Amino acid sequence: MTRLPNFLYVGPDKAGSSWLHEMLIRHPDVYLSPAKDLYFFDRYYDRGTEWYAAQFRGARGESVVGEVCQDYLFHPEAARRIHDTLGPVKVMVSLRDPVERAWSSYLYMRKHGIGPETFGEALRSRPELLEHGRYATALDRFLAVFPRQQVHVALFDDLAVDPQGFLDAVTDFLDVDHLPLSAADLEPRLPAARARSLRLASAARRGADWVREHDGALLVGRVKRSALVQRALYQPLDRRAVRPSTDDVLTVRTALAPEVDALERSFGFPLRESWGW
Repeated sequence: MTRLPNFLYVGPDKAGSSWLHEMLIRHPDVYLSPAKDLYFFDRYYDRGTEWYAAQFRGARGESVVGEVCQDYLFHPEAARRIHDTLGPVKVMVSLRDPVERAWSSYLYMRKHGIGPETFGEALRSRPELLEHGRYATALDRFLAVFPRQQVHVALFDDLAVDPQGFLDAVTDFLDVDHLPLSAADLEPRLPAARARSLRLASAARRGADWVREHDGALLVGRVKRSALVQRALYQPLDRRAVRPSTDDVLTVRTALAPEVDALERSFGFPLRESWGW
């Protein structure tokens, strides 16, 4: 019998979701949809529950069945749709300094040939760069329908410093055994990348979007996770060599300071101190 998820990572983007998917998909007691980002509860909800359930048809006796999708956190209807469809599932978010998250998202856009030439122009013309940093507002929608103990709030800073500890906290939340990471898994990862070929990366992204729209999420997941695609399309970008301007940093901090303050009050994280605000 097909099983529906009892765990969802809901966002935000550029805060460790790909890494988390790669680690949890190896766990013997966890089944994740092979395709990260099914976008069911925001883009494709009209496909119905049977379509969504079919994405997990490979699940067997695992205690955790889940999906990692970075955009659910910010869709105004996603929290309610998740609750109505799945009931009181476990939900996770990973919060990253909104400046760093917006900057990394901008680099991703540029990697795929999308958006303005400068970060400042992108902040003015791509509202999602700031909107996806409104963590407190988005979390309020989830906490309105899910008990606090069902929502795991992690910090990207902890993943950067201690990947094993970050993952252990997730597996504790899911009530499964810890998954020891290999030395390769513990090596530092640069969160941003640039395309070896902007034209090729842009074409690959457009192709992936087309395949998703035509019910090919499983194929997209398999292709994106292949080592060949990673080697062919991307090369590391030294984030220390390219940084947002002081004015752009101030723009993000000014716009999102109330969100950070609300998170500190709600969850007790010293975020301003951690993020250097």
